[in-house]
Amino acid sequence: MTQSAMSLANPPLIVACGALARDLRAVLTASDLAHTIEVSYLPANLHNSPADIVPTLRPMIAAAIARDRPVFVGYSDCGTGGLLDAMLAEFPGVNRLPGAHCYEMFAGAECFAELHEAVPGTFYLTDFLALHFDALVWAGLGLDRHPELRGIYFDNYTRVVHLAQGNECQSATAARGAADRLGLPLVTAAVGRDALRRVVEQHYGSA
Repeated sequence: MTQSAMSLANPPLIVACGALARDLRAVLTASDLAHTIEVSYLPANLHNSPADIVPTLRPMIAAAIARDRPVFVGYSDCGTGGLLDAMLAEFPGVNRLPGAHCYEMFAGAECFAELHEAVPGTFYLTDFLALHFDALVWAGLGLDRHPELRGIYFDNYTRVVHLAQGNECQSATAARGAADRLGLPLVTAAVGRDALRRVVEQHYGSA
């Protein structure tokens, strides 16, 4: 969809995971779409309870469709076990991000498959997850209260792969800290935001 087809009074809507906020803003700004598309972000910690993703998204999508607003879902399957796709089938024309999760989306299916096949016991970090590791992973799993559970959760992991979208030192430092806390070696793969940009521009064009 081109900018001329968009109504500024009733703009297209992207309903997205809050973990993608920085990346979506960067992509929309670079594509000159930031002023024509509204983005509504859901809490990133929904990933800790993926069963809540679909019930949270459904009324938001339905309300937008009722107003004839084009909608795109800024989630991959994200642990819903196919329930997200089943729900989207109720809304023809509403699509989502490709892949099983944001790691695959950012890295690309082929690159992610190679990483995973090379070392199946890999724990993945995006920039967002690295920066919010303490809140979303350490505290989210209760390790702040019961650090002895680290072995139960992570004994089968052999490395951490940081899928870096940007080149910020803060994200790299946070990824190193997360790997150190898990007692695992760190590998960094600079994947960028091109995959996300291509998906957005495929649906909305570049202005």
